[in-house]
Amino acid sequence: MNKKISFVGCGNMAEAIVSGIVKSGMNPLDIIASRRDAMKLNELHNKYGITVTPSNKSACESADTVFLCVKPIMMKKICEEIKDSVLPHATIVSIAAGVTIKQLQEWLGKDKKIIRAMPNTPAMVQEGMTSLSLSDMMKEDSQKEDVNNIKSLFECCGKCEIVEEYLIDAVIGVSGSAPAYIYMMIEAMADGAVKEGMPRQMAYTFAAQAVLGSAKMVLESGKHPGELKDMVASPAGTTIDAIAALEKNGFRNAVIQAVVTAAEKNKKM
Repeated sequence: MNKKISFVGCGNMAEAIVSGIVKSGMNPLDIIASRRDAMKLNELHNKYGITVTPSNKSACESADTVFLCVKPIMMKKICEEIKDSVLPHATIVSIAAGVTIKQLQEWLGKDKKIIRAMPNTPAMVQEGMTSLSLSDMMKEDSQKEDVNNIKSLFECCGKCEIVEEYLIDAVIGVSGSAPAYIYMMIEAMADGAVKEGMPRQMAYTFAAQAVLGSAKMVLESGKHPGELKDMVASPAGTTIDAIAALEKNGFRNAVIQAVVTAAEKNKKM
């Protein structure tokens, strides 16, 4: 991409996206980030070579793509601050949970090109999963190139899919919040191994790699997760007994309820 990109607000998630974009080979001088913390801006400049500014308006004035990466509670104020500084052709990408495309249009103007994105924290190690929901304007054939460009940016830090906005709550439950569930599972698996005598750091490595490898099997084999489970669970073996213990203790339902609870909470935000 031979385009200018700005990040209004540059916390952990925005930095993860910046990192992926720079690693993909984009000229860091084409990226500008704004935030209030001068020390953090300095760190970002020194680490990635990007341009930094304390001014949100300045960050937008020459950008072809504007990433809005501020907290949801601040989004209305920031949108009203920058709306006259955004170039007419610029695409605006919001990563704020709970802030709808309709709200963004109200705050920025209905003539703006808006995409609502929902990345997750594994983007920090280039293994994120991001959904993109398009405003009606961005669904037009004339905008396909811009949409593909945005998708490519997120693919610098993982996988990315176009998703209708009505599914965003499900995305939050199954992807946005999901790393926390997985970390809990890794911790619990490691605790079990420690109980059986394994050193803790070794237990974390074994548990985390088991999760990583299993996820890769689902993504790359094309097999149903249930089929992959059955491949591990031999008759009268250790695995089928472990599965029975998980089912007895409500593992499957607990995970389903976690996803649904996160989704329902997002609807109320």
